[in-house]
Amino acid sequence: MNRTAHFAKTAMFVLLLIGTRSLSAETVIADPPRIQLPKVGVPPRIEDYLDGNERSQELKVAEFRQREPNDGDAPQLRTTAYLSYDDANLYAIFVCEESQRDLRAHMSRREDIEEDDHVILNIDSFHDRRHAYEFFVNPLGIQRDGLITEGQDDDFSFDTVWQSRGKLTANGYVVWIAIPFKSLRFNREPGSTWGIALGRYTPAISEFSTWPYLTERVEAYVPQFATLDAMDGSSPGRNMQFIPYAFFAGQRFLNTAAFENNNEFRGGVDAKVVVHDALTFDFTANPDFSQVESDEPQVTINQRYEVFFPEKRPFFTESAGFFNTPENLFFSRRVVNPQFGARMTGKIGGWALGALGIDDRAPGEALDPSDSLFKNHAQVGVLRAQREIGHESTVGVFLSRLHFGPTSNQVLSADTRMKISPNWVFTGQIMRTSARDFEGRRSQGTGLFSEIRHTGRHFTYYTSYRDRSPDLQVDLGFIPRVDIRQVRNSAGYQWRPETGSLVSFGPTLFTSIDWDHFGQLQDWSVDIPFSLQLRRSTTFSAGHTQLYERFANIGFREQATYAYLSSQPWRIIGLDASLVQGTNINYFPAKGLMPFLANSSDATVGFTLRPASRLRLEESYIYNRLGTSARSQGQGIESSTTIFTNHLLRTKLSYQFTKALSLRAILDYNAVLANPQLVDLDKTKRITADILFTYLLHPGTAIYVGYNNGFENLALDPQNGTQRVNSPSLMTQRQFFVKMSYLFRF
Repeated sequence: MNRTAHFAKTAMFVLLLIGTRSLSAETVIADPPRIQLPKVGVPPRIEDYLDGNERSQELKVAEFRQREPNDGDAPQLRTTAYLSYDDANLYAIFVCEESQRDLRAHMSRREDIEEDDHVILNIDSFHDRRHAYEFFVNPLGIQRDGLITEGQDDDFSFDTVWQSRGKLTANGYVVWIAIPFKSLRFNREPGSTWGIALGRYTPAISEFSTWPYLTERVEAYVPQFATLDAMDGSSPGRNMQFIPYAFFAGQRFLNTAAFENNNEFRGGVDAKVVVHDALTFDFTANPDFSQVESDEPQVTINQRYEVFFPEKRPFFTESAGFFNTPENLFFSRRVVNPQFGARMTGKIGGWALGALGIDDRAPGEALDPSDSLFKNHAQVGVLRAQREIGHESTVGVFLSRLHFGPTSNQVLSADTRMKISPNWVFTGQIMRTSARDFEGRRSQGTGLFSEIRHTGRHFTYYTSYRDRSPDLQVDLGFIPRVDIRQVRNSAGYQWRPETGSLVSFGPTLFTSIDWDHFGQLQDWSVDIPFSLQLRRSTTFSAGHTQLYERFANIGFREQATYAYLSSQPWRIIGLDASLVQGTNINYFPAKGLMPFLANSSDATVGFTLRPASRLRLEESYIYNRLGTSARSQGQGIESSTTIFTNHLLRTKLSYQFTKALSLRAILDYNAVLANPQLVDLDKTKRITADILFTYLLHPGTAIYVGYNNGFENLALDPQNGTQRVNSPSLMTQRQFFVKMSYLFRF
């Protein structure tokens, strides 16, 4: 047996025993409370709650308890909530006490309230104790919504239509929420119950309180929700929606050595139909994939592996969690330019189901016009099913297929998430792939992932084992590296003082080691950070990493020392900064040179200014430098010589006129200053600017008007096309666009 696999299996067995034995020793979730909401004939109004008097028409909830920072303690600030419903909506009103000096509330775009005070309404509408909706509102009524799935990160790509209002008061603020039953998926059978939880976050004191008490002492969130008895008469009714859109763009861009003008008109429609109140069918024709928000700056030069950029296109971001697996087998940005698509997602009994079928014009458009496959479409199909078993555990399968001309790629996977005890969780996945290339050659690959993880208020731990064969091929996924057998471990402890400005502090130990399938050591690393969390949304961490990396059949010893700070001590300013000093490999040396080790410096600085409730200024700067050292010598390379520097600077200005109307301007500068004698990079300088007016009435109904252009350090040469010059003075692209969409809901 391979020594890595033997080690991993032994470790898993031991940890499973530890987790099983710890079942009786850990804190078990207490029985959650059970409530029944009153049905009101007249919807509550926010004005009814501004006088501070008690209400009797709704169910009153006031027994909030801290989840952070002091798990289980009474909150420092009083919160009272009132719940009710009628035939159309579920209502929640929060009355929150807080001084106006500490309260943080900004008139901002929808979703942009993470740094503000806010209240939260969570709804587990199928009462499966695994999935839940989450609705956030800041003191001015600005919304944010998302989906919770146990074992996954929250999915904030989810958007639906609901109502909210917020009012500041002398003693704090009041928030009014109305959730239409039409915006939820749930079981209408008589006697069906829901799960429900309420929350409040106060950044000035870094406090998150909930009702019912949702402790951090166990690895569970949704299972701790209160039980909400059946609400008579609640029904989503007919649930169909159509979102037609129209897009116009006037463009001018540099094509090789000449400018081209192009006017683009495009239209399409997205449709949604809900069947049996549980399954959602989405259809799209010429989907709206024009992006109005650019990617955040990232360092992409001298990267050994592909850099991950998150999906932003609405058709793919919605319900993306239904297709997630432990290994990322479906990365929707692989589908570049579709024409038609259909998707089904939803829950039936203990099953969570997802299916997607879509085409992609991009592979055919990239071919020469003389190719027989020119303009042909690739066909994409994805199927995902999960079944709940036992107590908070699941098993699932995943299947995908990509077909273009004679080529194909299929992926079949099975996975599980097993809750061993209140604090221990095991995750496992096996994969098998098959592929055929343009010459008809076939290949098959396999993959394995397993992890056991402990989550608690003080102690955290995980051990994982990953095995990817050399022929593993996942064309629709994000698997940047194959031919690897890897073991990772992490153990950390956090002390949590009950008083003072320090919320938590403690060390963590990360280790990683991997081999290829011939037994050749490829990498190992040891990382020891120490972190501090303070009140007023402030965190600091610092540490040191030692690592070994094998690249181009050469072994390199690297190291890095780093520090990171994030703080928003007051409502008007926020700061993020990091510094990393160490060594790194020059992965792309100039012709005639072998890869070599060099000194590296990386720094980021970002700050946010909010001098007024409606105005926001964000500045970010990323600096990356690689320079030769004494270790670099041996190929005629002098020490203390710059290999390259990379500067990325972004200025972003936003102004919110009303809840719906906003203006955003972005100015980006990206410069790569390379030494061509040492690295295979061009000297590039780019400046891009874009302005965007947005009128977003609610998800689906919006108008965007935008302008963007870009300049690069190029000069036109009639003989040789373009040449690099010193300054970014040539405009290489310009675009003006208008996009409109409207939601029809039945």
